[in-house]
Amino acid sequence: MSINEQSESVRPTTAAPLRGLSTVNLYADDVAAAQRWYTEFLGVEPYFFNPPQPAPPIYVEFRLGELQHELGIVDRRFAPSAGEDAAVTGDGSAAAAQPITYWHVDDVEAVLARLLELGAAPHQPVIERGPGFVTASVVDPFGNVLGIMFNRHFLDMVGGGVV
Repeated sequence: MSINEQSESVRPTTAAPLRGLSTVNLYADDVAAAQRWYTEFLGVEPYFFNPPQPAPPIYVEFRLGELQHELGIVDRRFAPSAGEDAAVTGDGSAAAAQPITYWHVDDVEAVLARLLELGAAPHQPVIERGPGFVTASVVDPFGNVLGIMFNRHFLDMVGGGVV
């Protein structure tokens, strides 16, 4: 399907332009090392490699959770530049800090402890944001911010049970 084509099966069911998380890309100087680290943390192997194995990867992709969200790790050479190509606002000033993507976890403190054990650095401590919403974040060994969150709305969406 071309970028301008849409089949009936993928037409939006709501007017909202953002329909769901598609792919989150993280960057690493050593994609193979990041692949090993994330495989250890996630407990799953990536399903996609570019180029195909056994060549050294410049991109790997994991599928995660009930909704099979994609987590990609991209060679940092392909990251958006912080130089002349950096994002700017309409008035020419530097754009705001990059957003943090939060992944739902069932136990923020336990997952945070595991990430720190694997060599991630603290970014934000455990913070209760309101009833049913707890967040924390780390910087992975490759310089990416990884957010984790217990999110009651996520559990409601996937059926209410512990995932």
